[in-house]
Amino acid sequence: MRLVVDLNRCQGYAQCAFLAPDVFAMHGEESLLYDPQADDSRRDEIARAVAACPVQAIFAEGLDGTDGTPASAQEATREQ
Repeated sequence: MRLVVDLNRCQGYAQCAFLAPDVFAMHGEESLLYDPQADDSRRDEIARAVAACPVQAIFAEGLDGTDGTPASAQEATREQ
């Protein structure tokens, strides 16, 4: 699974680091570190982290196992 975090959008709320600590970690108070090639065994944790991001800065390709569209983009499309 491929992860991308828009670090310009990220505000350092650290919800992702709390929900998926093996994938996301805060470095200092504002800098986020993450594994861009997260293991598929972390799928549930990553899904919770994507959903919990208050600024929708996390994009996970292949999270739902369909066409590779980032999960946050698919959810935005469903809401319309």
